[in-house]
Amino acid sequence: MAIPEQFIDELVARSDIADVVSSYVRLTPKGSNLWGLCPFHSEKTPSFSVSQDKQIYYCFGCHKGGGVISFIMEMENLSFPDAVRLLAQRAGLEVPDTGADEAGRKKRERVLAANRDAARFYHDYLKGPGGARVREYIAQRQISPRTATRFGLGAAPDQWDALTKAMTEKGYTKLELIDAGLAVAGKNGGVYDKFRARLMLPVIDVRGDVTGFTSRILPGEEGAKYLNTPETVAFHKGRLIYALNFAKNTKRPNLILVEGNIDVITLHQAGFDNVVATMGTALTEDHARILARYTKELVLCYDNDAAGKQSTDRVLNLLKNADLAVRVLQLPNAYDSEGKPVKQDPDDFVKKFGPAAFEKCLSGSAGQNDYRLESIQQKYDLSAEEGRLAYLKEAVAAVAALQSPVEREIYGNKAAASAGISGEAFAQEVRRYRKDRTWQARKREERRDMTPSTRIQPRQRELRYANVRSARAEEGVIRLLLLEPELIPEAGELSPGQFSAPPLAKVYDLIRRRHGEGRSLQLAALTGALSPEEMSLVVELMEQPVDRANSRQALKDYMEIIETEALMRGGEETDPLLAARDKFRERKAYGGQAHE
Repeated sequence: MAIPEQFIDELVARSDIADVVSSYVRLTPKGSNLWGLCPFHSEKTPSFSVSQDKQIYYCFGCHKGGGVISFIMEMENLSFPDAVRLLAQRAGLEVPDTGADEAGRKKRERVLAANRDAARFYHDYLKGPGGARVREYIAQRQISPRTATRFGLGAAPDQWDALTKAMTEKGYTKLELIDAGLAVAGKNGGVYDKFRARLMLPVIDVRGDVTGFTSRILPGEEGAKYLNTPETVAFHKGRLIYALNFAKNTKRPNLILVEGNIDVITLHQAGFDNVVATMGTALTEDHARILARYTKELVLCYDNDAAGKQSTDRVLNLLKNADLAVRVLQLPNAYDSEGKPVKQDPDDFVKKFGPAAFEKCLSGSAGQNDYRLESIQQKYDLSAEEGRLAYLKEAVAAVAALQSPVEREIYGNKAAASAGISGEAFAQEVRRYRKDRTWQARKREERRDMTPSTRIQPRQRELRYANVRSARAEEGVIRLLLLEPELIPEAGELSPGQFSAPPLAKVYDLIRRRHGEGRSLQLAALTGALSPEEMSLVVELMEQPVDRANSRQALKDYMEIIETEALMRGGEETDPLLAARDKFRERKAYGGQAHE
């Protein structure tokens, strides 16, 4: 059985959304709502609104919205039952024992336990005779035994099922090992180890749980250079940040983001305990949001080859509106004996030149705007007229994108000086560029406004309306009933089957059922029954202005439109006998007077 709905209602009543959200987001009163920077996407101007009256949150930028449970699900990447448990712990409530949900929680706990025991197995194997090759490789990478122990490094045996046998002896089933990503099912029905003949690096989250593993192949072996745990109930690459469990406690004023796990280990060993990495995947908005919880300044330190610079540019674009100060640490170019440039990563640099040299580079790291201008400048020959013009064209676009007038003046003057022109001439081009972009944006908006059916469609493509006229009336019904639940009995003759939009029919049916059972209609209490997209849609409806002076007449008008459109579409409601039957049943169910 699921968590009792009565418990959810009590939990929502005890969990004020402003209190919960303010523990993650800095909120400032403005008008009747509280406002802050959205935690779900990067922005510099607050568009995230929290309404204490309605107990909802909504972002006018990314359009995510919901109640207090939805917020915890999004922020902590938790399932509905786990979010309820976290909120219950916060509110001092004990969640009743449940069936299916409890099974899901226990499955995750079992996966984490299996990962923890596997990490011990790999670490113990590293110290034994079978781990000699991996120990030699660790020594070649100049990683000390102390550092290896601190990061829990281990060795996967060069055998097909060594881990599987050891884990089954500890009581884990083969299916549990597959669920944890530690074993793989073979085509012939057998089960074998996922990782073999590899250096193993456990991935530990900020709570101290081993969520999975990343690994590196040994020299001379064939296969993928790096191999991670597949997606499991505990391992989500798009949200995991390697070594954040250590870096979150740093006394340094920033975090350093590098590309490789070995880079992280080497730099920590050199005294830089603020270094982290993503799990072999590009930085995501989820990563950026998580990092912003632990630092106000992020330093990018990617490899100094072309691929590393492309990654730096991509990350800067993703972080341009983040609530983070971003700097770029460019490692000096390295050259081979023939004078040709060679790739240099943080691991190479700190081993060759030492921690003091890296510290010096860190102190001289450039702000993201300086880095952008320098990168543009390196692409052109500024001694030639054509090169200067091409540089200025690209630099104008980069400076015009800056939101602060002060930043535009500072970096505009720098770009102008590099090209040998006056700051005023450059500023004039920036103003013209911004004016053109504003005009183009206004034209696009006008074109959208010329197509009303497009403008009023839900933003989520999967929720698009087939009958816009009926759907708008359906939205109106839902908005009125949530704002004024006392009107619900007056909508008793309206059936969910008459709704044209399935998501709205689902919400309408949920509202009527909960009201009939005398239960809460706060949006937070609906979270378990609605998808995140459906919840955001309902919250967006609630944020629209509504005139409640003539609510009863508005409800009647909406119902008439819905019923008329349903008749025009055809279907079961065109049969007067079926319609009469349904109306009789609904009036009886919702306490109305029924007459045959």
